Amino acid sequence: MTEPSIDHLPVCECLPEILLAVAASIPVVLKAPPGAGKTTGIPPALMRHGVAGDGQILLIQPRRLAARSAASRLAKLVGGNLGDEVGYHVRFDKRTSRQTKLIAMTTGVLLRRLQHDPLLENVSCVILDEFHERSVDIDLALGMLHRIRTTLRPELKLLVMSATLDPAPIVEFLGDAKAVTSEGRSFPVDIRYTTMPSNDAVDRQIAAVLPSALKATSGHVLIFLAGVGEIRRTRRTIEMMRLGEDSIICELYGDLAPEHQDAVLAESVTRKIILATNVAETSITIPGVTGVIDSGMARVMRFDSHVGLPKLQLESISQASADQRAGRAGRTSPGVCYRLWPMAAHRARREQDTPEIQRCDFSESLLTLAAWGERDVFAFPWLTAPPKDAVVIAKQLLSRLGAIDDDGGLTSLGREMLVLPLHPRLSRFMIAATQLNIGEDAALAAAMLTERDPFRGDQNANAVTAKTQHGCDVLDRVDQLKAFKHGDDRSRADRSLASPGAAHQVLRVAEQIGRMTKSLSIDPIESHESDSERMKRALLAAYPDRVARRRSIGAEQGSVSSGRGIMVGGRGVRLDSRSTAGGGELFLCIDVDSGGTEALVRSASVIDESWLDLRLIRDIDEPFFNPTLKAVVVRRRRYYEDLMLAESPIACVPSAEVTSILQHQARLNLANVFPAKDESVAAFIDRVRFLTARMPELDLPLLDDASIDDVLQSLCQSRTSIADLRSAPWLEHLKARYDYAQSQVIDRHAPARMTLPSGNSVAIQYGESKPPLMEVRIQEIFGWKETPRVAGGRVAVQLHLLGPNYRPQQITEDLANFWKETYVQIRKELHRRYPKHHWPDDPLTATATRNGLKPKST
Repeated sequence: MTEPSIDHLPVCECLPEILLAVAASIPVVLKAPPGAGKTTGIPPALMRHGVAGDGQILLIQPRRLAARSAASRLAKLVGGNLGDEVGYHVRFDKRTSRQTKLIAMTTGVLLRRLQHDPLLENVSCVILDEFHERSVDIDLALGMLHRIRTTLRPELKLLVMSATLDPAPIVEFLGDAKAVTSEGRSFPVDIRYTTMPSNDAVDRQIAAVLPSALKATSGHVLIFLAGVGEIRRTRRTIEMMRLGEDSIICELYGDLAPEHQDAVLAESVTRKIILATNVAETSITIPGVTGVIDSGMARVMRFDSHVGLPKLQLESISQASADQRAGRAGRTSPGVCYRLWPMAAHRARREQDTPEIQRCDFSESLLTLAAWGERDVFAFPWLTAPPKDAVVIAKQLLSRLGAIDDDGGLTSLGREMLVLPLHPRLSRFMIAATQLNIGEDAALAAAMLTERDPFRGDQNANAVTAKTQHGCDVLDRVDQLKAFKHGDDRSRADRSLASPGAAHQVLRVAEQIGRMTKSLSIDPIESHESDSERMKRALLAAYPDRVARRRSIGAEQGSVSSGRGIMVGGRGVRLDSRSTAGGGELFLCIDVDSGGTEALVRSASVIDESWLDLRLIRDIDEPFFNPTLKAVVVRRRRYYEDLMLAESPIACVPSAEVTSILQHQARLNLANVFPAKDESVAAFIDRVRFLTARMPELDLPLLDDASIDDVLQSLCQSRTSIADLRSAPWLEHLKARYDYAQSQVIDRHAPARMTLPSGNSVAIQYGESKPPLMEVRIQEIFGWKETPRVAGGRVAVQLHLLGPNYRPQQITEDLANFWKETYVQIRKELHRRYPKHHWPDDPLTATATRNGLKPKST
């Protein structure tokens, strides 16, 4: 092996203590800034000094591009061909041989290797590079490696390398690790901020800054953007404005075809303007970059645990990410970085990125743990534990897919799913497709769903014009990919593609998936359905929780359904306007973004109800309160999971559930539930409550809210509507709570009515917090000397004294004083207005009259 030299790298200053620790099998946590030479210097040094052991050295990178790039640089450094002493292994791509000593691989490949080689028998050293990115896979890998080291392989050597993370928590987690810090010697980078935030589109902001960046430095300019859409818009703007005409404009993102990635990373004498996502933030080195323009934004996939859907969010990057991006300009010489935000706004950004494990879909990790025999997720050694709700949702999904049993153990189907390096959904899809003998088309579909969609792109928003009768966006695109592959109607296929390069990448990945699928132990199922129906069935097997029912948009609009629906779980969804999955009551939501009020379904497929798993379908008779009818009605509803498929009305008969619903609705406005024309119910309640408050020694049973609710419940047991309740014998049920003697006491001390001297009977109105009252005409109480009293004489009845016109003339609780002081004045006025009525001089000895007129004998 050619002797590599790292003397020029800053990391060489701390190399001796790293080598000593590795030789003693002590884990090392290395913090070194961008440009210090972690990736380039440490692995060759371990090989050269022989401290890593006789086995392989695995250099773990977060991305395929980073793994391939690192392997290429290291192969050149050690003086061999890629695939000899230094190789790489990423998903669907591998360059290794028997003599390969150092393998750069992605974290996902390491996790898959751990499934069939749980002790890493032929590996002596593992290097987790760029740990600060904190992907869920690297957290999972760290936990697995820690368990291996602390149980069966203490000699396994481990290095954790990060540019920005504090080593202390990792050292504490590993227990016996050594922290090493390299100060680095990167070249200075002049960081320049904007003075004010801008409302211009990001492509316009970059176009405004780019001339200054090109002038300030002679090297390549690296521009960080949030996504591929922004990259392409910015490219068009730069080209339209003729900026950097002597430069090559390059694009760089994770799903770019490998040969195009290599071209961007290759040394060039021609100046480059490189438009990149955060794939260029760490791990890779682009020779000659001395200028950076940072938009400060990134698209981050977050998992909405409330509905179990992914949500792609545009977010401001952290300070640590901004430092990483700026560091790209100082790798080989002094550089300059333009940040498209003010310095004050920079201080307000969070310091570090949120670990992916706290914001991602956990199902793939859970399946990996199940394969490792881990049934208690939270007993696993986590640097940062996953959220409990994410674990619950992941278990539900894997159970629906048939990958794990009720105890969380791996099923035989789950073992087959692990054969394929795909998300559990797509593994399940390929198994179902293989059973249905549509493996070739399914491999294209799976590749398209796992790689960048070659049909997505704002400049081709309406380009997919090949509408078919499939009712399935995935199938339509598979057809177009096949046409592109075979050159059938190539002009139409080309026009429909956002990126022919992305299409070639999908075709390459499809071939790899197809080859791997052949190793599955799957027996085909005989089916007489069309290939289109089989494909939809296979998709349903992968997305059983994404079934949606289309919403009606009303007969008045001349249609029965719309592009909107409700999905299993209760989330509202909206089909993308370009979707070809129109028609059909049920559809499958395949590519979903839950960012809006309604989740946007970019890719969908019409499905048939008969395909649904019968074990997940149930018929339920559901009563509910109809506010229009003011009654409990019943619908017989058919559900798939919690999604209602159909309903029909049936007769409502009293039951415990009907009673509960009717009682709840009646409580909301109890006064309207009492008999409409019978005030005796409310009056009886008021009398009893008055008496229990004023004469507690009687020890009468309370007629409080709970007691009335008991009566209400009893009446609801044999009724289904508010109308039924209003005609119910409320008074009889309320009085039945008191025995004969108690009823007599109530009538004696809180009589419902009182007979006046005139012979007429008048109702007494009771209240808990106010005195009882009667409304009486003055002529009817001549002869009463004192105010009548109730409650054993304790409470005077408040008299509302009325004139012949029944309008109040006086309110009093002291009738004797009224006769003595006030009657004379009121008599004069009333006698003037009503001369035919009886207005005696002495009301105490006068005869009361029923009608108020003078007695005939007067």
